[in-house]
Amino acid sequence: MGLFNFLFGNKNNMINDFKTRGAVVIDVRTVNEYSKGAIPGSKNIPLQTINAKIAEIKKLNKPVITCCVSGMRSGSAASILNSNGIEAINGGGWTSLRNKL
Repeated sequence: MGLFNFLFGNKNNMINDFKTRGAVVIDVRTVNEYSKGAIPGSKNIPLQTINAKIAEIKKLNKPVITCCVSGMRSGSAASILNSNGIEAINGGGWTSLRNKL
C-alpha cells in the first residue's frame, strides 16, 4: 500500500497544486475523441500537433495538466512540454482526472 500511496497520492497532490495555481488542462486526444466527451474548460490539442503549439501554450503562462484516454499520450505530451520549458504534469486518463478536479 505504501508504494500505491507514493505513486498516486503524490500525483493527486501535484494535481491539486497545479489546480490552485490556475493550471490549464490540455486534452491530447484526437478531435473526434474529444468531441465525444471532455473535461469542461479543457483545451483540445492533439498530441500530433503539440510541437506546433508550443509558443501558443507558453503564452498562457500557466502550468499544464495533460490528459488523454489512458495516460500514455498525455505522458508523452507532458514530457514534450517540460522539455520546452513549460511546467506540465501527466494527469492520466481524462475521466479519472475529471473526478480529481
